[in-house]
Amino acid sequence: MSILIKPIITEKATNDSELNNRYAFVVNKKANKLEIKGAVEAAYGVAIESVKTMNYPAQRKTKYTKKGLVTGLTSGYKKAIVQLAEGETIDFYNNL
Repeated sequence: MSILIKPIITEKATNDSELNNRYAFVVNKKANKLEIKGAVEAAYGVAIESVKTMNYPAQRKTKYTKKGLVTGLTSGYKKAIVQLAEGETIDFYNNL
């Protein structure tokens, strides 16, 4: 079971990482905070102070088009915000 799926690299997440040393990841829905902490420490070799998680539910969307009523579904996911210890950083762009 892969715990870390991908890092979230948005304008808001990048600003939060530069100012507050917090990084965001999309993680497995069944992972708990201790598993997330261990996975980030193993993957990036950093010390972690805290982990905050958020569950985003699946969203159903409908719209009216020429073809009639079209329905869609966006999948749900779990997001983790990881607070690193003072002086620690993660560089996502070092192996591009």
